[in-house]
Amino acid sequence: MTTDKKDGLTLIDDGRAGEIRARVAGGRVLVAADALGAGGAAEVDLTEVAGRLGRPLALDVEERAAWLGVSAAARARALASLEAPDFALPDLAGRVHRLSEHRGKKVFLVAYASW
Repeated sequence: MTTDKKDGLTLIDDGRAGEIRARVAGGRVLVAADALGAGGAAEVDLTEVAGRLGRPLALDVEERAAWLGVSAAARARALASLEAPDFALPDLAGRVHRLSEHRGKKVFLVAYASW
């Protein structure tokens, strides 16, 4: 379902963006409960949902966009596992390589930043 900007919101969760039905009222983002798979109330406050899930939330009300981050507990489990998250980068020839292609092997990564 396509939602226009005046009654919709782009929600980025787990790296995936989706349009959901929502409205802004008094600085709060109220999301249609069925858009989140929740029953009961007609609308839920997105900030309240994020808080109850223990997940950080970044909102840009003017742009009608929200990013729902990973919970601190999930990040702690990921760090304790000592397993790097998968990512993909191109080599100098433009071929894309994924870290997951090398699971079980020793990998030497070099990172550089000029700042």
